[in-house]
Amino acid sequence: MEFITAVSDFLWGYPVVIILLLTSIYLTVKLKFFQFRYPVHIFKQTVGQIGRKTRGDGTVTPFQTLTTALSSTIGAANIVGVPVAIMLGGPGAVFWMWVIAILGMGLKFGEITLGAHYREKNAIGEYVGGPTYYMKNGIKWPLIGKILAGWYAIFLILELIPSIMVQSNSVASTIEDTFALSPLVTGIVVAFFVGIVVFGGIKRIGAVSSIFVPAMALLYIIAGLIVILMNVQAIPAAFALIFTEAFNPTAALGGGAGAVLAETIRWGFARGIYSNEAGLGTSPIAHSAAKTDHPVRQALWGVIEVLVDTLVICTVTALVVIVSGVWQHEDATDGSVREALTARAFGETFGPAGSTMVSLALILFVFSTITVVVFYGARQAEYLFGLWAGTAMKTVYVISIIIGAIGGATTLWTFLDIMLFMILLPNIIAIVLMSPKIIELKNEYFKSDHYYKKDIREEKELKAGK
Repeated sequence: MEFITAVSDFLWGYPVVIILLLTSIYLTVKLKFFQFRYPVHIFKQTVGQIGRKTRGDGTVTPFQTLTTALSSTIGAANIVGVPVAIMLGGPGAVFWMWVIAILGMGLKFGEITLGAHYREKNAIGEYVGGPTYYMKNGIKWPLIGKILAGWYAIFLILELIPSIMVQSNSVASTIEDTFALSPLVTGIVVAFFVGIVVFGGIKRIGAVSSIFVPAMALLYIIAGLIVILMNVQAIPAAFALIFTEAFNPTAALGGGAGAVLAETIRWGFARGIYSNEAGLGTSPIAHSAAKTDHPVRQALWGVIEVLVDTLVICTVTALVVIVSGVWQHEDATDGSVREALTARAFGETFGPAGSTMVSLALILFVFSTITVVVFYGARQAEYLFGLWAGTAMKTVYVISIIIGAIGGATTLWTFLDIMLFMILLPNIIAIVLMSPKIIELKNEYFKSDHYYKKDIREEKELKAGK
């Protein structure tokens, strides 16, 4: 177990950071920095289209796929992971978290473009897609594509079992500490409600997440902004600290200045990657079900996904921890304390209700994450063996919620990060191999009279008509 832990710690240190950073930079350059060139168009074709009639075929609306994907990415990493990065990498880690988020938009865009382009209809008429489908259908060497697809599907199915157990245990422990409720009872209740949602299929998941995710995210952001505004005098110093220590960190990490800077960058990148999941290939599973007339139009929602998850929610958490001063408390370097710094910051502002508020937010975030990852795992089983296997895996995952809540099968938890790496690797290989297709589809969208140029003409005509 110690050896496995050491291997997983190594893999999710510099190797993963370097792999995802290089891939993100490569795609961003090849896509000609589209996230910087078309920000207005991206907002108009995503957030600006909420509530309007959708274009093209699909199973659920683009907004529902966004909230479904966000259900998976918004979780403990946003509340617990950010203060850990600050304590281990210094406040400068926040700057590097922003950098990898902006670059990661290109990676997320590429994944979703491929997912929407190579999607299929399943036996009951639902649109299905994701890494397994673009690996199988898009890689020009069929055998390699099928091997990578099978590799990805098997490891994602397996990885989600301990992942769900860990998250269920986190919810059960939080509820036990906050409300003194038995973990077994919590596990059964969570499993029951997750089951109701996931056995209803993507349409029910999309309908629930489109209401649930915006509400819980908005409440957390508002509460965080209150904490920040109550410490308004500390805001300029907080931003100065973030930008100064990004390049000249003073965190007591040991080693020379170069080693300290490397750790600052590493923790900022690691938290950003872990939070928005760019490169893991999970978001395209949700986005492939969207009603859309072009893969790139749907992929623009991936930019918004990264923006909301990392640049908004993670930044709110970071500022709450920094402006409140809790990161400078004497005991803040202790492992269990640094994971609870967000709760401490809210507690010092709102009293006992503040800590309870963070606990509830964590519970809701993790509940939504479990709901969507069960769907992701079921889709992989469906790809390999058919619809019946998807239903069977949903049952396995729901049962694992109860097992995880009571702390069962903890040996499996040790393998979590290694299996996560085994999901990441085939997806990155596929994205690099298929990057010419991503570029081709991007150019088709932005240069065609049927999409981007048509949208621009319609906007001008609308303004002229007014």
